[in-house]
Amino acid sequence: MIHVRTMKMADIPAGEALCRAANWNQLPRDWQLFLELNPAGNRVAELDKNVVGTVTTLDYQDKFSWIGMVLVDPAYRQKGIGTALLKEALAMLSDRETVKLDATPAGREVYLKMDFKDEYRLSRMVGVANPEKLINVNSSGIKSENLDTISDFDKKIFGADRRGLLEWQWKGAHEYAFVEKNGEEIAGYCLGRHGYNFEQIGPVLALNADIAIRLTSAALANCKSKPVAIDAMHFNPEWLSWLTSLGLKEQRPFVRMYKGTNAINDRPAEQFGIMGPEFG
Repeated sequence: MIHVRTMKMADIPAGEALCRAANWNQLPRDWQLFLELNPAGNRVAELDKNVVGTVTTLDYQDKFSWIGMVLVDPAYRQKGIGTALLKEALAMLSDRETVKLDATPAGREVYLKMDFKDEYRLSRMVGVANPEKLINVNSSGIKSENLDTISDFDKKIFGADRRGLLEWQWKGAHEYAFVEKNGEEIAGYCLGRHGYNFEQIGPVLALNADIAIRLTSAALANCKSKPVAIDAMHFNPEWLSWLTSLGLKEQRPFVRMYKGTNAINDRPAEQFGIMGPEFG
């Protein structure tokens, strides 16, 4: 019998073990963030008192909610555990107007049956970036006093306030945090974080592809030949072509999906790279 219960801080080692078994990138710091942001909104599935699956949820104020980390131990897949966890998440979010997630092709088939609809495509691009393809510019590093204006810029494009998440990323990886301005106005920014398999670059939000490329170049220059991942939007061919020219290749596709009205005032074409499918 599968037992689903609220995830606790004591479950973080089990969550990390599931990530390693599935070759996912998250670290204990990521799990801790989910539990701090929404202590009652995360679940584990237990079988014989062993954690074999997880799901997390986030609320972006009254704008929309997010489902992530639908993760099942590879040894226990095809037993309905992932579906049970997803149903539990949707039950927790039943009063929300819009629920979103990023789906793999296999997951998409499950979500379609639960009335999720396609919104747009993304690709996880991975590899070691060729330093000769990086644009040599002096983008400014993000400082603590920049976070408020960057958060305001982000809110207009992302569609919700996520200042706490941006500050969490900035604190964890200053070396990947860059901003570009037009005069006194923010024109784009880039953040990143550390992971088990690769360094994660994103979100990358910018008014155009040239700015996105310059900011991402600055972050990648600090990766020091480490493998990286960028979860890239498909809106701009120039952006995707540049990522490919770096030597990055698509590891897996994603489809952003939604359930509900999706009446969100966002600007996805100015989101070149997302924070990650677990965050949106």
